[in-house]
This record gives sequence, C-alpha cells and structure tokens, in this order.
Amino acid sequence: MASLNVYSVLVVSFLTFGALMATKENNQIIKENNCETKMGFPCVLEAFTSIFETGSISNKCCGELVVLGKVCHSALVKRTLENPLFKDLTPTTIIAKSIQTWNNCLALIDSPSPSA
Repeated sequence: MASLNVYSVLVVSFLTFGALMATKENNQIIKENNCETKMGFPCVLEAFTSIFETGSISNKCCGELVVLGKVCHSALVKRTLENPLFKDLTPTTIIAKSIQTWNNCLALIDSPSPSA
C-alpha cells in the first residue's frame, strides 16, 4: 500500500508540476485534446507503473488507454520525461516501454473475445 501512495504522489506531482516544465508543443497537444481528463486515476496509475516502473496494465485500463489515444499517450509520456523528477530515467527505455504498452493494449482491444 505504501508503494501505491508513492506512485500517487508521483503522478499528482507529474500532473501538477509537469505542466510547468513541459515543452509548449506537448502542453498544446495535451490541452487541445483534453488528455488529462480521458482516463480514470486508477488507470493512470496502472499505465504510469507499466511504463515508468515495473508493473502491468489491466484489460480495463488498456481500454481506457486506447480511448485516450496515441497522440495523448505519447505527449503525456514525453511531458513526464521532461519533468526534473524523472531526470535519471533513460528516455529510450521509457519510450520503448511506452510503445510496448500501447501496442500490447491496442492488440488486446482489437483482438476478438473468445466465445463462450
């Protein structure tokens, strides 16, 4: 439970202070597409954990991520990487995990459900 609180603080910090540090381009994309309002907080945490830490994302949250859209997904990840709190992360690794998470979710959502 303590780790969830740490992630909550990081995500809230990201949402609050990230806008101050992000490039104008990413902020514009995020604002124009209402990116910060398209996912529920529990799914934001799951997506964040699967990309920036070690974790998985549920089917439900994959659905929300796909609805969020690739443009928003990419802009939010890039903005997070610009935040000084995440300066020690390797951008190429994070971008690769971001793409992998997106592709896995897209495949999951696009695949037909097994029949009963």
